[in-house]
Amino acid sequence: MNPFKSKLPDVGTTIFSVMSKLAKETGAINLSQGFPNFPVDPLLVDILKKNAEQDVHQYMPMPGSVQLLLQISKLIKNNYQRAIDAEKELLVTAGATQALFTAILAVINTGDEVIILDPAYDCYEPAVILAGGIPVHVQLGDDFLPDWDKIEDAFSSKTKMIITNNPHNPSGRLWSQKDVDSLESLLLKNENVLLLSDEVYEFITFENKHISIHTREKLLNRTIITSSFGKTFHITGWKMGYLVAPEELMIEIKKVHQFNVFSVNSVAQSCLTEYIQKTDVSVLGEFYQKKRDLFQSLMHESRFRLLPCEGTYFQTVDYSAISQENDVSFCKELATKHGVAAIPISVFNKNKLDLKIIRFCFAKDEETLTSATERLCKI
Repeated sequence: MNPFKSKLPDVGTTIFSVMSKLAKETGAINLSQGFPNFPVDPLLVDILKKNAEQDVHQYMPMPGSVQLLLQISKLIKNNYQRAIDAEKELLVTAGATQALFTAILAVINTGDEVIILDPAYDCYEPAVILAGGIPVHVQLGDDFLPDWDKIEDAFSSKTKMIITNNPHNPSGRLWSQKDVDSLESLLLKNENVLLLSDEVYEFITFENKHISIHTREKLLNRTIITSSFGKTFHITGWKMGYLVAPEELMIEIKKVHQFNVFSVNSVAQSCLTEYIQKTDVSVLGEFYQKKRDLFQSLMHESRFRLLPCEGTYFQTVDYSAISQENDVSFCKELATKHGVAAIPISVFNKNKLDLKIIRFCFAKDEETLTSATERLCKI
């Protein structure tokens, strides 16, 4: 009997699960995994209570409820002035990770190369491998911004897709107008390459807004864009997201979606349909900027060097003035000895590049941020 052969032999438990488990075991304050610890909007809770008593507990249509698709299309129109066909170009998903996985599985074939910009969210590569594709990793600069010459050099005749993430996790950086222009120029020279644009933190930006691919008309006929209600409305446990793609690609994406999910939570869809109409996503940046500014001010007296944070709810810091230990070991020591859990950045790099940088999540209440920074400032 042949032994079982893993399709993902190099994949283990994610660093997020590892550090959250360590935080629980040691009693450390968990600033590692990216989820808020404060209550959701009371309005959404009221809507949930009301909808729980309604007849919304059976399967929704496979692409999503007609009403929710309509509200999402309005959200996109209001924020990016892009008109989309809600029936043909939009799909409600069980979170953005499922959207990314489904899109990759639908359009990547055996031998196709996919450009991944490191440090990268850890779900990209496994999805490419499971689709039979070949991940091609390109390192971002030490400032976590793209080196377009290096990216262009990675393109080949086998390149089928490039995955971008803006605002960027784990660094919290935003791409400039020049970066987006460079991406567009590169793709216009490589007409057969698709773009998968991960924009789950699109509404969590600070001094400057992110430039969405929704606004790049020349790229829309071959771009797949993923968004996250979990991130936008801090309801990560609901696992609700959506995906926008041109009809030709969406037909193939829906083929995969109907067999690995079929349809998404009906009560959540019903709730979000109403909530989108009663909330204002434009205030989200200001909400999280206050938390960022608080965290940064409280860390001012620490020995950590704070790096630019322009979006997301993550703050990266350089700890090289404190220790030359590798970042994974440093994070474990930070949790066990100092009572704060963080995420090492090297795990987001295929080559495990270690720049002595770690990531904190500041999507926490004031008490948590104050307690955590008091501990960090003592190091």
